[in-house]
Amino acid sequence: MMLELDHIAVGCTDLDEGVAWVEKRLGVSLSEGGEHAHFGTHNRLLGLADGLYLEVIAKNPHATAAERPTWFDLDNFTGPPRLANWICRTDEIEKVQAITGPAVSLTRDDLHWQLTVPDDGSLPMQGGFPSLLKWGAGIVPPSGSLPDSGCRLTAWEVWHPKADWLRDTVKLNSDIVTFHTGLVGFKARFNTPNGPCAL
Repeated sequence: MMLELDHIAVGCTDLDEGVAWVEKRLGVSLSEGGEHAHFGTHNRLLGLADGLYLEVIAKNPHATAAERPTWFDLDNFTGPPRLANWICRTDEIEKVQAITGPAVSLTRDDLHWQLTVPDDGSLPMQGGFPSLLKWGAGIVPPSGSLPDSGCRLTAWEVWHPKADWLRDTVKLNSDIVTFHTGLVGFKARFNTPNGPCAL
């Protein structure tokens, strides 16, 4: 099953703080996002080249209590904003749910999609394995509607103790994703209007 990188996510405890963290480093402004009532979260977005985008996401302090543990393991997120997850598209979302958890049907404004979320809200393999997404039929995803920020993701680097297994298992039609053996972590490299930079 071939996967396509859809977007990368920055987690944070406060959305404004997360947005400021990204904007300071990339030197560009993020666009509006929205709210996810099912999980009690909200986000802001940044359009990237090549059909990708960056999401900054946090629990929404004004939302009603979530119906279940919050996705992206945000119930347990602490510390400063940081890269927390990556999300890949597939039309065969049901084939790997033993690894990723079940697919949850979600909506936000005019968008509807399915996303794999373990029942406890955790990230598969602490985020080493991507969350999987299937956009609804006829949907224009955020990457197709966000303004051009002038930023391009040139590398997405995943560190994990089982990097060799991930490299053999996660089949991507992208040459910007690499796996490295080590403690769980991520690095994103960009070309921006202000030159190269990294998160």
